[in-house]
Amino acid sequence: MATETITGSETASQTLLLEQKARSNGDVYRYAALLPHFSNDRYPPLGPFQFSDPGHRALSHSNPRAFLDNASNIIHLTPALGTEVHGVNLANLSGDHKDQLALEVARRGLLVFRDQSDFIDKGGDFYKQWGSHFGRLHIHPTSGHPDGLPEIHLVYKDANSTFNFEVNDSVTTTLWHSDVSYELQPPGLTTFFLLSQPSTGGDTLFTSQVSTLKKFSPPFVTFLRTLKAVHSGVEQAEFSRSGKRGGIVRREPVENIHPVIRRHPVTGEEALYVNKQFTRRIVGLKKEESDTILNFLYDHVAKSGDCQARVHWTPNTVVLWDNRVTAHSAIIDYGESKERRHGARITPQAERPIPAWDGLKLDDSKV
Repeated sequence: MATETITGSETASQTLLLEQKARSNGDVYRYAALLPHFSNDRYPPLGPFQFSDPGHRALSHSNPRAFLDNASNIIHLTPALGTEVHGVNLANLSGDHKDQLALEVARRGLLVFRDQSDFIDKGGDFYKQWGSHFGRLHIHPTSGHPDGLPEIHLVYKDANSTFNFEVNDSVTTTLWHSDVSYELQPPGLTTFFLLSQPSTGGDTLFTSQVSTLKKFSPPFVTFLRTLKAVHSGVEQAEFSRSGKRGGIVRREPVENIHPVIRRHPVTGEEALYVNKQFTRRIVGLKKEESDTILNFLYDHVAKSGDCQARVHWTPNTVVLWDNRVTAHSAIIDYGESKERRHGARITPQAERPIPAWDGLKLDDSKV
């Protein structure tokens, strides 16, 4: 699959070109204001912040699932992962209902809401207000964002342009990951929706990292609890610096150490927390030992279809997942159609990953 090389100096003209394409044949693209923009702004390193999970508040509610009371249909995608909801308007949820939503996403890993045109059409200021309920909004160091809205991460691909982090020399575009896991405080509840989608293809795969962990033998899980791994944003930044993805690096890349198994602060569930895109090595092990364990874990995640769910995108679908207990991969199978896929992600940060084993110390870890 070929990707177009775009340098930082070309990004403004590239955005203009996208807008012109969006107006081809006299049609005005409804979401032209949300097309990718690559500003040259620079940001300082992200500092730590105090995080309080809204799902905790929902635990004290008399009915922690009251936000689903008016749903017309609720369908579990799989027994352990994913629920599809019809008849609930996310744009109208109260603060208490958002807390309940956070708890349900933590428990199910993934929620899919159909018929959410009200939510999608409310625009950037609403997206920021929505996401801020669930945590501090992450500004991606390299991705495109709507002009003036750096808190909204965009994915974009059409017949001539792509701003996704794609690997061209692989036999597959499937790349399992948890979003920006290299941050000291990676994302928790995450919201994503497509503004434009191909007529077929472009689905998203999700996997339950709670379920993948449960497949292992108890002695192996006990061993994994003692391990911590380096997660790195360096490769992603170098990809942009090479002129791809938009050619912009707004914040210097970081590496942080996280537990290989983390504990969710609300549900208490343990989840595997490594991913092929950002995890680089296990601390304290020799290279061959680290590579063997990580490659085994990556292979297990990729092959465990019984832990996975697949989201098919229909217009006005909004998907929420918990990045702490799931991993996902885009499916880029629509390139020959030359159709546009334009998505927006709202990405609140959560707590620094909590080790499943209380004896695992991270504070004095050095990358």
